[in-house]
Amino acid sequence: MHYFVSDIHLGSGDKGEQRRVERLFLDFLSKIEADAESLYLVGDIFDFWFEYKRVVPKGFVRVLGRLAELSDRGVKIVMLTGNHDMWVGDYLTEECGITIYTKPQTLTIAGKTLYVAHGDNMNIKGQPLLRAMNAIFRSKSLRWLASWLIHPNCFMRFGQWWSGKSRKSHSADYGPEVLDFLVDYALVYGQKHEIDYFVFGHLHYADDVKSAQRILFMGDWHSRPSYVVLDNNGEIELKHYN
Repeated sequence: MHYFVSDIHLGSGDKGEQRRVERLFLDFLSKIEADAESLYLVGDIFDFWFEYKRVVPKGFVRVLGRLAELSDRGVKIVMLTGNHDMWVGDYLTEECGITIYTKPQTLTIAGKTLYVAHGDNMNIKGQPLLRAMNAIFRSKSLRWLASWLIHPNCFMRFGQWWSGKSRKSHSADYGPEVLDFLVDYALVYGQKHEIDYFVFGHLHYADDVKSAQRILFMGDWHSRPSYVVLDNNGEIELKHYN
């Protein structure tokens, strides 16, 4: 079985909420370990992650240890970065055995072709401000400069504030219309490429859109815990996790 999950946002909320979500995700990892061949972490697993050369964010040790254990057992673990955890280095790969991708991936799994992406920074040609912000945040030069000039305590505090502000912009009251821009992207992309399934996160709204393309969206784990599972016959399903 092949599992996909996104938007855990580990480290967000007060201490009680952080522990609740961490326990929930750890429980999920325990449930899938018996049959998991691969696990795809589709962005925003951490609410904020900025990796210095010799410094990584405090916390998440239970989750990181569990992921490392699964990797040691032979489970393939892949992480596609999101807009909250794009500043990764080599720590997660060296310590936890996680393969990192910073861009959307077209994958062949169980005989099916999947387009997997977090969903941020896509279909935003008409949003110049957002495009400029994405270019700044993804600049390797600026990231290197920040790591040399800004003390980790200061940068972590700023990053956590910014991440919280960004996360709160996802209202709990919205409906499936929030998915429209990624649905449009998938429909256009699918006309030019042979894709069986699209898998996205980012929008904190779980849905299985069945139109000209099969497009699956995963919700966030603070309010809408869900995941996608692909079996070895190539059948895919969106599931909710309570």
